[in-house]
Amino acid sequence: MQNPFSITIGQINPTVGDMDGNIAMMLAVAQQAQQTGADMVVFPELALTGYTPGDLLDDPLFERRRAAAQAKLYETSRQTPDVYWVVGLPIRREGTSGKPFYNGLQVLLNGEVVHTQYKQLLPTYGVFDEQRHFAPGPDTAKILRVRGATIGFLICEDAWNDEAQDYSVNPFLRLADAAPDLVISINASPSSKGKRQVRHQLFSKACARHKLPVLYVAQVGGHDQLVFDGASFAVDAAGTVVFEAKRFEVDSPTLCFDLNSQTFFGEQGQTLQPVPRDGLPVLEFYREQIVLGLRDYARRCGFSKVLVGCSGGIDSALTIALAVEALGPENVIAITMPSVYSSEGSVSDSVALCRNLGVTLHEIPIRDIVSQFSASIENSTVGEAASGLALENLQARVRGTLLMTYSNQYGPLLLTTGNKSELSVGYCTLYGDTNGGLGLIGDLYKTEVFALSWHINKTAGRELIPQSIIEKAPSAELAPDQKDTDSLPPYEVLDEILKVLIEGSLLDAEDLAIAQNTVDALTQTETGRQTLDKVQRLIARSEYKRRQAPPIIRVRARAFGTGRQVPITARQY
Repeated sequence: MQNPFSITIGQINPTVGDMDGNIAMMLAVAQQAQQTGADMVVFPELALTGYTPGDLLDDPLFERRRAAAQAKLYETSRQTPDVYWVVGLPIRREGTSGKPFYNGLQVLLNGEVVHTQYKQLLPTYGVFDEQRHFAPGPDTAKILRVRGATIGFLICEDAWNDEAQDYSVNPFLRLADAAPDLVISINASPSSKGKRQVRHQLFSKACARHKLPVLYVAQVGGHDQLVFDGASFAVDAAGTVVFEAKRFEVDSPTLCFDLNSQTFFGEQGQTLQPVPRDGLPVLEFYREQIVLGLRDYARRCGFSKVLVGCSGGIDSALTIALAVEALGPENVIAITMPSVYSSEGSVSDSVALCRNLGVTLHEIPIRDIVSQFSASIENSTVGEAASGLALENLQARVRGTLLMTYSNQYGPLLLTTGNKSELSVGYCTLYGDTNGGLGLIGDLYKTEVFALSWHINKTAGRELIPQSIIEKAPSAELAPDQKDTDSLPPYEVLDEILKVLIEGSLLDAEDLAIAQNTVDALTQTETGRQTLDKVQRLIARSEYKRRQAPPIIRVRARAFGTGRQVPITARQY
């Protein structure tokens, strides 16, 4: 191998706003790079502030901290002499008109800025709203000469428009015209089902088209609803993905790049093999994404323990199992709250579940509390006790109140247990089972909840979630002999309808075909058309509930929350 150029990937887990902590992470990786003899260390998009600071950029106090941190970053880079740092950061614009910042990239050497460029394509779709704070950079290609190599840089979205489908500007094409030896793309790309394959396909096509190798560097970690999966990768000039960093973990591998052959090699000069096309199986992806999302959410918000209302049903069981994996059984507390309508199995299954997982379970019966609430209404108002839907929701709200009281008293983060199917059609009680600080399974359809529960048991090699919970007919148990199918289509049907109505073209081709076939079959009968109309009405009428619900960890292309913006008062049907 001639003229090797060595690069360390700084796949870090930055915290939004913790700029001193983020700089410390970068320094640790840069020192490692120096020890291995690397020429350059590359960090993700907006690594200084974390992605994305959002409206914190409008806060004068944050701006003072940001400016001080930028100066500190420059000074810190002096601690690794002769190692180039590639860092993403907000860069203040000059003048008073227009947006105040660029989403920028700077290359530092010994405390000095040797290269600066600005992101040109600022996404505003899905979970992104970058034009709110950033101005687009100029449509120019800039390259940097580093120890015999010419390197071009791209910032996330700038590399995602090589087929010119979303923007009129194509920064990748403009950069290719400058003919660098290597392209480095820094990213903060939120993870969702199928996203890894999309990244690989997009960059493979672009690299093959322009005959350019690319090093893609990403961040990892959970921020509010979003989870970043890391999985930084390298693509050769033929379009083959030849390296992939760890997924859902901090990682700082070093690669060698041969300038003569424009080929990546391992740190010891070993030849790299093509990365397998298939990544994690879908269910394992869901599991790891949710576990990392909860772990970082709790850590960043200062919670060491979580609390879950344990109904003996599949949703709370899966939530508890995932929480145990994220935080350990000693940090998960469950409370079962049987009512007059609760089946015997709701308590016994809860006991079995928590015993299997090593979780502390408390029992607080709500029969008398509900009766007292109902009697107070009967005696103090119109003389009629709560009944029907009001009584059903009263039970859920009593449970929600007890859980929040426990959370206030002892400090654990309350996790909600609603799934995407229920949230879609409003099959939940506002200020009841929607209470809490975070939802783990709110982007999983009910059929996926069952599938993931089976998967957890299978991979554990034993019954963590009791089979009796997985096999029982879903029920809210708020009325005599109640079943979910009393109010909703079977979940096998409902979920396919919801996929079309909520995610639509964002589904991958296979999922979309299956879901669309289900919907098309329903349109052929009067009963089917009535079912479709009912589901559409329920989705629209439940928007106000979702607006008040806690954030949920996103695992699919479109999740409720920041990625789906629908007016509450809109007429949708």
